[in-house]
Amino acid sequence: MMDEVVKDSSGVYFPRPDQYLALIEDLKDHTYEFLSDLCGVDYLGDSTRVLPDGVLGERFEVVVVLTSLVERKRVRVRVQVQEANPIVGSLFDLYVGCEAMEREVYDLFGIVFEGHPDLSRILLPE
Repeated sequence: MMDEVVKDSSGVYFPRPDQYLALIEDLKDHTYEFLSDLCGVDYLGDSTRVLPDGVLGERFEVVVVLTSLVERKRVRVRVQVQEANPIVGSLFDLYVGCEAMEREVYDLFGIVFEGHPDLSRILLPE
C-alpha cells in the first residue's frame, strides 16, 4: 500500500480517504507501532497550502504522526477530508490510544471517524 499512495519529497504520505486505513495498517506492520499524534486542520480561506501533484486539497485535513521506536523514525500522514462529507475511517482498532484524539477532532471540526466506538463530545457542550 505504501507504494500506491502519493508521497512528497519530505516523506509525508497523502492517501485518499479510501486508502487511509490500509496505509496506516501497512505502516503499523512496518514497525510504526506508536501513534504520536492525530489532529484536524481547517484550511478555510487558506490559499497558501502546497500539496503534491495528484492531491486535491479539501477544506479539512486529518494529520497523523506515527513513530517507529525500533527505527527511531517518524512518519506523517495527511488525509484530505471533504467539507460536504467529512468522514474518514477510525484508527481505534489499530491504535486504541486514538480514542480521545478522534473525539476531539470530531468535537472541534465535525469530522466523523467511521467505526469509532464513542464519538460523543469531549470538550464542547451538546
